[in-house]
Amino acid sequence: MKTLDLASQPSAQGRTSPWADRIGALMDRWLTSDSLYRWSVSNPLTRWITRRRARQVFDLMAGFVYSQVLLACVRLRILETVAERPRTLDELAQWTKLPPAGLQRLLQSALALGLLNLRSQGRYGLGPLGAPVAGHAGIRAMIEHHAVLYQDMQDPVAMLQGPGQAGAMAQYWPYTLDEDAQAAQAAQAAQAQAEKYARYSNLMSASQPFVVDEILASYRFDEHRCVLDVGGGQGTFMSRLALHAKHLQVMLFDLPEVAALARANFARQGLESRSQVHPGSFLKDPLPQGADLVTLIRVAHDHPDADVRTLLASIYQALPPGGTLLLSEPMAQEPGETPQGDAYFHFYLLAMGAGRLRTPRELMDMMAEAGFAHLEIVPNPMPLQTQILIGRKCKGLPLKTPSNVNID
Repeated sequence: MKTLDLASQPSAQGRTSPWADRIGALMDRWLTSDSLYRWSVSNPLTRWITRRRARQVFDLMAGFVYSQVLLACVRLRILETVAERPRTLDELAQWTKLPPAGLQRLLQSALALGLLNLRSQGRYGLGPLGAPVAGHAGIRAMIEHHAVLYQDMQDPVAMLQGPGQAGAMAQYWPYTLDEDAQAAQAAQAAQAQAEKYARYSNLMSASQPFVVDEILASYRFDEHRCVLDVGGGQGTFMSRLALHAKHLQVMLFDLPEVAALARANFARQGLESRSQVHPGSFLKDPLPQGADLVTLIRVAHDHPDADVRTLLASIYQALPPGGTLLLSEPMAQEPGETPQGDAYFHFYLLAMGAGRLRTPRELMDMMAEAGFAHLEIVPNPMPLQTQILIGRKCKGLPLKTPSNVNID
């Protein structure tokens, strides 16, 4: 386990000296100088640096176009089709029902992005970046889903103005709406509501395997006998865990509409004797007791701080002494660390309208406030997809505050 002394970590503000600020200001003026640019381009020793940075800036500007090329390839099922066997332009035009001249622009763009590559006889095959997309339905589902995010991000400055009318992304996730909006929706047809909950549950289920694989590869469940997954959707994680660790009893808690999907999913997999499903809202209803491990998978970052504190306190109350909380979700990088998916998740969660991306330090602060001790970061192979934290409810220990948590 990775150790982290929260008291020794630098804060986001005030981590540089006045001298460093002055040097930074000088560097800013130097790097934005026209004369420096002309010199760096003409100098063979520095030209490669300038070209690389120019390409990086161009990629930032063109990123939306790149994402739309990817979206078009997914919607037209081009990557899956060439995964079966390489195809010519005419074959793909017949498959997609697009004119060859227009389709060729898409295929050439996909070649440039590494989604496709050229094979013999002018055929198109899978490229190195197209292969994982073709091979994983969850990735394709998330790419298709991002068309909703693109609608909201047409005016990113407007998104930053603050709360207003719920955008397309907020409407997609029913649990992010406020109580008034939920009350209004409750008056709508029950079938429409069921379809909405099924839609987002299916998306979460399709994208969950990547996170599930990280958890199963990184954490041992041998010491536990019963696991409660809070906000567990239709039970993708609990089903996989039950098959992975056959000694475990599994429990799931989620909104009633979603809990019904989980119950049906457990029944399909023959897990009725080892599973319990509890409907309710973790912001209003007490959590069921009986589990010695509670898992919180991609839930905290969907909710504001006050709701996360309420949820963590409820989990602490539901666990027995010695019980464990496992929290797993994408997290922001600590100051000084190389950012991974930070820019993406900050705006994705803003579009959802409820949560925010937090650092491991912030989340462990909140866990400590709820009473959890022996907080640890569990190393995992692909931290871009998720990071894993655990904390324990220890009998007889005082509540730990963020200033005195020493993780070991």
